[in-house]
Amino acid sequence: MKPMGRRGFLAASTALGIGAGLSTHAIASEVSENETSDKTSDISRRDQDLPFIGTEETFSTPTLLKLNSINQDHMAFLEEIGLSDLGQRRIGDMDKGGLNVQILSAHTPSVQNVPGQRGIDLAYRLNRQLVDGPIAKYPGRFKAFATLPLQSPEAAADELERSVREDGFLGALTNGHITKKYLDHPDFEPVLARAVALDVPIYLHPGYPADEVFKIYYSTTRSKYTEEFQDYIFSGSGYGWHQEVLTQCIRMITYGVFDRFPKLKIIIGHMGEGLPFYYERIVNDMGEPTKESLEKPIAQYFQDNFWVTTSAFPQTELLDLLLKYISVDRVMFATDYPFADIKEQTDWFRGVDLPREDKEKIAFRNAEKLFRMKVSVK
Repeated sequence: MKPMGRRGFLAASTALGIGAGLSTHAIASEVSENETSDKTSDISRRDQDLPFIGTEETFSTPTLLKLNSINQDHMAFLEEIGLSDLGQRRIGDMDKGGLNVQILSAHTPSVQNVPGQRGIDLAYRLNRQLVDGPIAKYPGRFKAFATLPLQSPEAAADELERSVREDGFLGALTNGHITKKYLDHPDFEPVLARAVALDVPIYLHPGYPADEVFKIYYSTTRSKYTEEFQDYIFSGSGYGWHQEVLTQCIRMITYGVFDRFPKLKIIIGHMGEGLPFYYERIVNDMGEPTKESLEKPIAQYFQDNFWVTTSAFPQTELLDLLLKYISVDRVMFATDYPFADIKEQTDWFRGVDLPREDKEKIAFRNAEKLFRMKVSVK
């Protein structure tokens, strides 16, 4: 007889309910977990027909990759994951995961680092590339947020209007600070005013911090820290991005942007960029010092002016916390493709234990309403 070995022993002892740590409580917990898993599977099977609109789905182009990659390794990584693929690879991943529509947006920082006429021309070309490329080639599968030359606010407002009226774009997406300014700065009021006039939202996507902020918050003298891109990740997707967006949201509220533009619609991703965790702290601590200067309580602006997407955060506990503070009518599905796997996101959401009506709202109906579009179901 072949010796069982340590791995075989552990597997067998687990099956028998014996061994270290398998108390009555542990066995009961395992049974409970199995029951939860079975319930999730049942819900997931029930909701296999659920359509999905992905509201934060990223793309790039060879020009943008050269412009924004931090080095050759970074560019190679972005190419490898398919960031600039707007054809069959992307469609195949969408079909595999059951994602009906992607709303495309340019990879951070897009053209926000490009000043003057060059930035204006590049934004226009990027928007037209989408219209003449994937949107035309795959009818019904792609929509888009406009890329704007935000260093030229009047031109950005004009490009927003052109792209919405002529090309059917759904709004715009921004990527962090614009030459060390956020959208609360008076320079950008033409863009905000135009978005309100067009009745389209602006999606606040994160961007990398200004050099001074990076140096204070994220730099270090340890060589491996930089060699392994730990500083880059720490200041970006690993932490810094989420704080950056939430900071911009609070600035927009406290600086009176929504009092000046009460119908302005703002979208934030990544399950609220930390907002669910900090919500009560923000509302309580910022409420008192702003009650004389703002027209509404802090909490009311989050209810009236913000939508939140689930992008790249397939975590039920976080969704539950988000829905404690933000109406289910203001939450939308997103995957953050190609930085996150589409099927992993859709499989997760199909198994979430929410009423079917609420799941439909998050998966596609809220997006249909906000963007005045209809998902095409095969």
